[in-house]
Amino acid sequence: MASKYVNGQFWVDTFDRAVSTFAQSSIAILTANSVGLLDVDWAQLASVSGLAAAVSALTSIAFRGGASAKASGDHVKDA
Repeated sequence: MASKYVNGQFWVDTFDRAVSTFAQSSIAILTANSVGLLDVDWAQLASVSGLAAAVSALTSIAFRGGASAKASGDHVKDA
């Protein structure tokens, strides 16, 4: 069985999750501060959202198996 790291779809899925996490964190910060668009600390927003995206990517890399393997049927052995 090949490593999940050589699978291009794994990296596409990992990037997709990281971008989604970045966007969700940004929205959470924007709504939690309840300030005008001009009053946002954009550096802090990028820093916190970037950290959340990095944690998401590292979690995807560190997690063994996962939804991608189950969805593709890699976990099913031939009878």
